[in-house]
Amino acid sequence: MEQLQKANMVATYHDGSIEFFEVQFNPTEFSLDKGVQIAEIAIPGLDSPLLQFVRGQNEKMTVDLFFDTTESGMGPGATSVTTLTDRVYELVKIEPARHAPPICSFLWNSKFPGADLSPQAGNQRRMEFQCVVESIKQKFTLFSPEGVPLRATLSLTLREYKTLDEQLRQLNLSSPDRSHSHVMQQGETISALAGRYYRKPEEWRPIAEANNIEDPRRLTSGTFLIIPPID
Repeated sequence: MEQLQKANMVATYHDGSIEFFEVQFNPTEFSLDKGVQIAEIAIPGLDSPLLQFVRGQNEKMTVDLFFDTTESGMGPGATSVTTLTDRVYELVKIEPARHAPPICSFLWNSKFPGADLSPQAGNQRRMEFQCVVESIKQKFTLFSPEGVPLRATLSLTLREYKTLDEQLRQLNLSSPDRSHSHVMQQGETISALAGRYYRKPEEWRPIAEANNIEDPRRLTSGTFLIIPPID
């Protein structure tokens, strides 16, 4: 029988060291919350204001993790569940050398939500949730006669974490007033490239002229093109 793949919390510390915290039991559910900030531009006389995208917002993930140490006994000398939960709890504690908690990731399998984004999303596919632990709530529900906690549920709120370099690399933002390079893919056309880089499919002629293309319909995949800037 194939072994069940366990979810992991991964912490990356200031010195580059990495530590894995395998959950005891896989969560039965988790939720992801992603939004964007939209500004309203009020223009007198219009039926509704125009909408302007401002920026994305940090995605949030919430998940409950269950821990139990009753298998090792519930009487005198019972193993405290904090031997497991404190490893997760420390992810919200300040790392002295960094002056902040460690950067974390939640890993489970290769089909984490966001792994199947289309090419239209650029390089924003993901196999994990990189984050910082924003909050953790510990609920202890079973104790030994001596008061040693034996069972607990940890409710985590994880906030998405991305550096500036990571975001620029993932978004691969295009501007029509800057030059770009592009390698033609199977089925692509020059007008499609104009739509992608200029937001104007009809502006394909500057691309053809910059690359000395006489017949845009006869381009083959693998052709390297310069995408010139336009006003």
